Amino acid sequence: MNDSRIWHAEFGHGTPVVLIHGYTIDHRLLLPLDPAFADRPGWRRIYLDLPGHGNSPRLPGTTSASTMADAVMARIRELVGQERFAVVGQSFGGQLARAVTAEFGEQVLGSALIVPVVRWGEDRTLPEETAVERDDEFLAGLSPADRQVFGSVMARQTEASWDLFRRYLVPGWNAHDRTAAAELEADFLLPTWPEDGVPVHRGRHLLVTGRQDALVGWRDQLALLDHYPRMTVAVLDGVGHNPQVESAGAVRELFGRWLDVLGPRG
Repeated sequence: MNDSRIWHAEFGHGTPVVLIHGYTIDHRLLLPLDPAFADRPGWRRIYLDLPGHGNSPRLPGTTSASTMADAVMARIRELVGQERFAVVGQSFGGQLARAVTAEFGEQVLGSALIVPVVRWGEDRTLPEETAVERDDEFLAGLSPADRQVFGSVMARQTEASWDLFRRYLVPGWNAHDRTAAAELEADFLLPTWPEDGVPVHRGRHLLVTGRQDALVGWRDQLALLDHYPRMTVAVLDGVGHNPQVESAGAVRELFGRWLDVLGPRG
């Protein structure tokens, strides 16, 4: 346990849905999902900033996947109590969302996993081609550092995609704690898969991956299906590691359908 406070933004009233972003960014990366709630009242949206990200201070000890998971579990207990809730996780936040589902069991109505971390390092199965559109003239005007980060997460490497990247990713990237991030990168996976040793979860689940995702790929995530028998799967072509940004309309439609099957509860 730790004494770190996890900052959160909260909107709406009703059944809680906890949204957990990924590594080295903040809650703003998941805001493109929020319009899906516009005509779906009854949801209390809780957007977390993970420790060492956004508005949240780093953990007091060494940062690892396990200490991050412990901090998130504790904060969810504070915010949600005994209420049933849904959970959303993107990338590293998807690994944490899987751990939340395993820990809270039937208290979790279901999860939406967007390009979740399943394997890492050399164990990952990654696509050979990751860019479907590339504006070399525009990219030449970026700094080498910006060009590298942008190219690693976006399949459409154009000025329009850069505008989205700058809006939703850059603020979190600029705000994250570099030392804590380096610690986490060295201990990035939970000791075991969250699904190991717990019953299959029969809530309603959504898995969205990107066919051109150069960070986590899409094949490894399909191994999750056996543990989530009511999981809908979408492998989206033409998007990289941030489908909710690059293909916001398509992802919001899938996300909205997932909310609908969970049902208005508040």
